Amino acid sequence: MNKKALAILMRARMRPNHLTNFALSPISNELNQILSNSHGNRSGENGEHHAMEHGKEKLNHQRSFEVVRESMHSVISMNKTEVGDSVLNEFLEGYCSLSFENRRKLLLTLAKEYDLNRAQVRELIKQYLGLQPPGSEVQSGGVADEGFLSTFYRIERNLRHSLKPVYETLFERLNTHPEGLKFLTIIRADILSILTEGNIASLRALDSYLKEKLTTWLSPAALELHQITWDDPASLLEKIVFYEAVHPISNLIDLKRRLGVGRRCFGYFHSAIPREPLIFIEVALLKNIAETIQEVLWDNPPIAESEATCALFYSISSTQPGLAGINLGKFLIKRVITLVKIDMPHISVFATLSPIPGFMQWLLSKLASQSKLAKAEDISRSPADRSGLTFYEDILEPEEERALIDSSGDLASGKSGMEIMLNLLTPTTHEWTNSDKLLSALKPPLMRLCARYLLQEKKRGKALDSVANFHLQNGAMVQRINWMADQSEKGLNQSAGIMVNYVYRPENIEEYAQLYFSKGHIHSSYDVKRYIQ
Repeated sequence: MNKKALAILMRARMRPNHLTNFALSPISNELNQILSNSHGNRSGENGEHHAMEHGKEKLNHQRSFEVVRESMHSVISMNKTEVGDSVLNEFLEGYCSLSFENRRKLLLTLAKEYDLNRAQVRELIKQYLGLQPPGSEVQSGGVADEGFLSTFYRIERNLRHSLKPVYETLFERLNTHPEGLKFLTIIRADILSILTEGNIASLRALDSYLKEKLTTWLSPAALELHQITWDDPASLLEKIVFYEAVHPISNLIDLKRRLGVGRRCFGYFHSAIPREPLIFIEVALLKNIAETIQEVLWDNPPIAESEATCALFYSISSTQPGLAGINLGKFLIKRVITLVKIDMPHISVFATLSPIPGFMQWLLSKLASQSKLAKAEDISRSPADRSGLTFYEDILEPEEERALIDSSGDLASGKSGMEIMLNLLTPTTHEWTNSDKLLSALKPPLMRLCARYLLQEKKRGKALDSVANFHLQNGAMVQRINWMADQSEKGLNQSAGIMVNYVYRPENIEEYAQLYFSKGHIHSSYDVKRYIQ
């Protein structure tokens, strides 16, 4: 093993194992790294000086909430010319020193006490409404008309200014700090973490405003697309290993395969957050659209790139929890399609092999509620007896129910097909996957219900599944659903092993995205539609 491979392996192993917990956890090692970077390298200090510094550091970490609050106030209230890196560093260090509870307290203070001045807004609105609207007689463009309109312009300008919250100043000044953009994403990660505990209106407004600012600062024009290869620094490759969120990278051979012949990895980078992709996508060059993740991850050797006709996007991962809800993936996919078309004109199909993370949660909830209702109403097995019930829905076809009852054996019991299905799918041991008879009985209802889930189950007019919503709003169509496409524990837990191919047709991307956005319309192939017709 060469030094580079060893460095990647060791650093990846030293990282936290659970990405989700790390993503939503209070600021920790990542922020400490930011602060240490801003102070430079101290590795040459002697032992005595190091001990002294450690003592100071311990004292700094014990700074009170009030001191940090005052530091934040200084950043906001000081004259723009007086706010230098030293002032911003003091706030960054202070924020880092606080416990999570005190960070929560500070962010709530920021949201409530540094909001906009509503009394001023009301007064300006009152003044504006008191003006006589300009009529047709003041359209001549004379000096008197301009003087009359200037009152409107002045109040409108003041109103726009007063509608900006005071905390905007904090965000904009932090963004001027060399590490400020990264720090703002971490602050937003803390805000999102707090909001999971309860919906606090003032904090939600703070989050919304910060999200808008980050969206502006991270526009596609400000981002650099970079193809990540094995020749990149070990520090970057280690981040790819750590942040891969869809199909974990098992070892260095796996990593090298994903960056090798017949594979591509592209990332979006920002100059203010160097050496770390904000989001990255993994691509497989194939002859046909893959039906299983096993053939993408483990097929060896890959086909010659000149024989490929399909670019398959099989994983897209965000590295910054604080950028949740900012759709960088939309621009990344479009840029990659454009780049691949230029570099490899023989590639004509752009598709995904995607997980369906919400399917089993939806299905088990549906089965449980309907089984419970059936027991409460003492429903007989006759479909005619069930038809008059308002809330009852037998989600199984008669032949599907018979097949489940005949195949269940000793693995699951129940009075109905739905109850048997619920008892088969609930255990995380997935014993049903070891029985050919059960696989045969479960395939028709699971594929049909999965198609229904993707095409018909909506939330606020959009696809209920988060990954489906992501690709559909980006202009994709649902092309095919694949049985037993991901037989990993994660794949079975999320979607009973089913995966879906979305296809991006460059000539239809904008049309499909617009129809989905305006009407919630989901384009799909006949093969998928036939499951629910």
